[in-house]
Amino acid sequence: MFDCLLIANRGEIACRVARTARRLGIRVVAVHSEIEAGAAHVALADEAVCIGPAPVPESYLQAERIIEAARATGAQAIHPGYGFLSENAGFARACADAGLVFIGPPAAAISAMGEKDAAKRAMQTAGVPIVPGYHGEEQNDVLLASEAAGIGYPLLIKAVAGGGGKGMRVVEAEDRFATALKGARREAKSAFGDDRVLLERYLQRPRHIEIQVFADAHGNAVHLYERDCSLQRRHQKVVEEAPAPGMSDAMRAAMGEAAVTAAKAIGYEGAGTVEFIADVSDGLRDDRFFFMEMNTRLQVEHPVTEMITGQDLVEWQLRVAAGEALPLGQGDIPLNGHAVEARIYAEDPRRKFFPSSGPLSRLVLPADDAHVRVDTGVREGDEVSIYYDPMIAKLIAWDETREGALRHLRRALESTRLAGVANNVEFLHAIAGDAAFLAADLDTGFIDSRQAELLPPRDGVADEVLAAVAFDVLLARGERAAAAALASGDPHSPWNRVDGWRLNGEGRDEIILVVGEDEISIAVGLHGDSDVTLALPGGTAAVTGRRTGANGVALSLDGRAFRAEVIWHGDEATVLYGAASRRIGRRDPLALGAVEIDHAGGVNAPLPGKIVQVMVAPGAAMKKGEALLVLEAMKMEHTLQAPGDGVVERVNVEAGQQVEEGAELLSFEAQED
Repeated sequence: MFDCLLIANRGEIACRVARTARRLGIRVVAVHSEIEAGAAHVALADEAVCIGPAPVPESYLQAERIIEAARATGAQAIHPGYGFLSENAGFARACADAGLVFIGPPAAAISAMGEKDAAKRAMQTAGVPIVPGYHGEEQNDVLLASEAAGIGYPLLIKAVAGGGGKGMRVVEAEDRFATALKGARREAKSAFGDDRVLLERYLQRPRHIEIQVFADAHGNAVHLYERDCSLQRRHQKVVEEAPAPGMSDAMRAAMGEAAVTAAKAIGYEGAGTVEFIADVSDGLRDDRFFFMEMNTRLQVEHPVTEMITGQDLVEWQLRVAAGEALPLGQGDIPLNGHAVEARIYAEDPRRKFFPSSGPLSRLVLPADDAHVRVDTGVREGDEVSIYYDPMIAKLIAWDETREGALRHLRRALESTRLAGVANNVEFLHAIAGDAAFLAADLDTGFIDSRQAELLPPRDGVADEVLAAVAFDVLLARGERAAAAALASGDPHSPWNRVDGWRLNGEGRDEIILVVGEDEISIAVGLHGDSDVTLALPGGTAAVTGRRTGANGVALSLDGRAFRAEVIWHGDEATVLYGAASRRIGRRDPLALGAVEIDHAGGVNAPLPGKIVQVMVAPGAAMKKGEALLVLEAMKMEHTLQAPGDGVVERVNVEAGQQVEEGAELLSFEAQED
């Protein structure tokens, strides 16, 4: 076994690998960019090395700097985690040339599976079923259009070197093919430095089921059962579970055998995942699954496999890389219970899952126990940067049954407290309790088809939430008054009181809250020392309450108990209750109002990023929903569409330009109805 391991990654996976390495007595070296010297993965390591500026190409993709760091710190092996250099055959070779062990498969195996078209051809030769399509080397646009017509629509364009949904487009009709091909090529070039694509038949009701495989240098290869990863948004996984619901023993054996065959066909060693697409238009059948690709690394969702098998897959990786045989044979690998993983992202489900960045002003995650595991790489106060993937944490729930695992997942999400960035906690909770999901009625279009049921409502806020904010305002006012009274010469003066005391009569007040574009005026009745009435939209309620910690409030509204946390960012509060959160503003009528800027005639950047394409010019007519610009942010492309009909007046940006959130990208003159 190794004495010293360098982890060539960051965030959650770097923390995950470090924990296993330290348990095995291995010294851990972290690498980090200039903005992550105080990151959680750095704090877990025994030593850390800065490898460059924040942008990924200047730091985490700098293979030579990482190898230099390993040499300088005495590391014997490098674990690449996932993403970044984990599936880079050149990096694997460079490690070997430097006398370092790459914790992953041989470079030749990475190359064999790294190009999806060549991988499909190799799997077809090995007898592994593949989806019908075009996997050839010729990339002429005219030829691709001809092949697409032969395959038929809808079809899928996929980047040859792709992964994570990047460089992927679903094309519904022939007249959309050219635009989709151009976009897929551009995104693939940006993400992988390779704009080649393949074409495949698009299955109408697919499920994404993958098999975890492991092989060693002694000729042994096994699978550790399957994971269902069908719940996706923007072609990226959100919820994963193991085993796959409805999987028969016969189909599990067939898929497992196919996955092991795929691994053996390329001389695989270490951890890998063989991804299949299953056509479930007639149910889950063992003659309707097709090879998609092989990920030659550890997967984000590996914890669900660990939970049902009781195995530490990172430990397996380290032992195999050190030359040991696999710890277990196929017949010795247990399958116990059910596990579900939910990925918590800094993103806004209400805004097409646009990623969010900023400081984590509040982050409380559930404690690990027999039923819940938490994997994360951030802490309260850390920054979600525009430079990296916006995943905050993974919650993994286990129980003997799927129903029990989902129940534990819902409770874990309800105990999560997250503020400072938009996030998908409430959305994940809705999935975990959704009737169709509970019934395992799954396919990869699940989220798109059920957004109305799953997405948090845009409008409407419960009276309890408004009461929590209003009462928090009153409590804060009283706390400030008490502090001022103590500092005054007469702490018992009635003029220091803000509890409604009047020489004659009862106190009145008004608190103005802002929900979206609506102002809600809440009349406050102050009756003596502790009695308050709030005129809420649903009616006037008698309210009592108290502080529960720095941000918490416990309320009683006409006898109905309600607990929440109210976290302020200037004049805006994030209210956390259960798995839900709401942002509510407050307008102080005595404060000087800010100058408002009318953006009705402009398109603004929804988040910071880089402009990769401008599709219109000044003077061009535009129609509502028409694509105007493409913005690249947090590893994904976002197409900004016309909010209405009109004529473009000015274009304020050009391709390659970095923009801040809120920057006006173009202005237009709206067309009058």
